[in-house]
Amino acid sequence: MKAHYLGHVVFYVKDLERSLAFYRDLLGFKEVGRIFNGLAAALTSGRTHHELLLIQVGEAPGPPVGRRRGLYHIGIKIGDSLAELRAAKNELEAAGIPIDGMSDHTVSQSLYLRDPDGNEVELYVDADESLWKNDPAAVLSPIKPLRL
Repeated sequence: MKAHYLGHVVFYVKDLERSLAFYRDLLGFKEVGRIFNGLAAALTSGRTHHELLLIQVGEAPGPPVGRRRGLYHIGIKIGDSLAELRAAKNELEAAGIPIDGMSDHTVSQSLYLRDPDGNEVELYVDADESLWKNDPAAVLSPIKPLRL
């Protein structure tokens, strides 16, 4: 067996509309439909039928904070240049979304933030392919601070 790519992520959310305001309205995913009597929404970036499914569960406990087993974060590619990452940072700040960190991973540059339910989200741009395409070990490069 060989995995082709990671297809989608499903999040249980407290308030579907609040999460749609983040993923659809702010990050730009397109809502493609609702299921479960309107309590779940499928979203896509346009690459496939859906990359994200949000299911409203109300007051159920949220994700624990800090190091633990389980999901750490999801990464969403938002462009191909530092200018696009800088523009995303400005848009997030204008929307009042705190940025928890910024990193240069050599193979990519990233912003880290939390969605309305506390899930960590990485927004990133890939570095030029020449830096990593023929060197898979480049992903293991030391993480450096990023200033935008």
